[in-house]
Amino acid sequence: MFRLYRERPTSLKQRLLVSRSRSEEFWALRDVSFDIAEGSSMGLVGHNGSGKTTLLKCIAGILRPTAGTIRYRGRLAALLELGAGFHPDLTGRENVYLNASFLGLSRRQTDRIYDDVVAFAELEDFMDNQVKFYSSGMLVRLGFAVAVHVDPEVLLIDEVLAVGDESFQRRCLDRIRRFQSEGRTIVLVTHALDVVRQVCDEAVMLDHGRVQAIGAPDDVVRTLRHRLLSDDPTFVPEEGTREVEISGVVLESDGGLRDTVHPGEGMTITVDLRADVAVPDAAVSFAVVSASSNLHVLEGKTSRLGVRLGPVDGKKRVRFRIPPAPWASGTYFVSVGLDSPDGRLFHVQTQHYPLTVPDVDNVPHALAVEPTVEVEDL
Repeated sequence: MFRLYRERPTSLKQRLLVSRSRSEEFWALRDVSFDIAEGSSMGLVGHNGSGKTTLLKCIAGILRPTAGTIRYRGRLAALLELGAGFHPDLTGRENVYLNASFLGLSRRQTDRIYDDVVAFAELEDFMDNQVKFYSSGMLVRLGFAVAVHVDPEVLLIDEVLAVGDESFQRRCLDRIRRFQSEGRTIVLVTHALDVVRQVCDEAVMLDHGRVQAIGAPDDVVRTLRHRLLSDDPTFVPEEGTREVEISGVVLESDGGLRDTVHPGEGMTITVDLRADVAVPDAAVSFAVVSASSNLHVLEGKTSRLGVRLGPVDGKKRVRFRIPPAPWASGTYFVSVGLDSPDGRLFHVQTQHYPLTVPDVDNVPHALAVEPTVEVEDL
């Protein structure tokens, strides 16, 4: 809990005349409670100001919670805000020894890891310069290098990884995966939702200081995505009469991967339908949306592709086959919808299914390919 002062005295006279400054309580975190299993990786996500960094500082012991307790076992290393723990007037070399001492290492132990820290940070020519002259990328590289070489059992990482270049981010993720294989515990705060899905075992979404969702990364990322899109008055995550329902959706690449497609590959979107009461006809549609730009890169609908489902009574399966396409790297979400020929909405799931395209050097763009459709009764 913090105090927000509205009219704080600016002079001694005001302080004497006003007996009490006007302030109000502000709870940055409230009723936050969860466990992180030893050796697991937890992602903390949420909008700006949701309380992610405050929570990480509480775990690191930088802030003391107003109420409640935080318990952990083992040596903890934290890579928080840019330059945290560095003295600007000390050199990079001096700051390595200073940080290592904060984390419980002796000078002799720091001597043993020093060369590895410098090599990982790629700052051999700058270690005897004051860090106040370092760029933001240099500070992040040095901070991360120290944090991962002090042999922590628990590693806390804030959004600072976004400052590094692509090569450094890849090396950081490689080191995180190595830590995971060694059974270390990792808590990661990031706005890069695809990173959470790739490296975390579990995720927590904070919203105005409270836990909004906790569980599998895909589910939590979907909840956050819907929360961010809810500012758009036209966005509805799921609705419809449910006369015909979407009972299942599978995204599969031609290479056999689920929820992942590589550039140059085709893929199949399989939609299962269920109708408890017969309807004379229905149309199935899909849209693939870029998470970074909200651009619709590909769309398809059975009626527009010249396929009529006919009466739906029971279960049907519809497959949209997408030919090989120049996918751009990143995270996408697939929306699926069912409606009648006269436009009555049976069921829609907006941006409900995540799709990942591994790293390539281009940006999301519309795909000039035409899907084909197959329909079968189940």
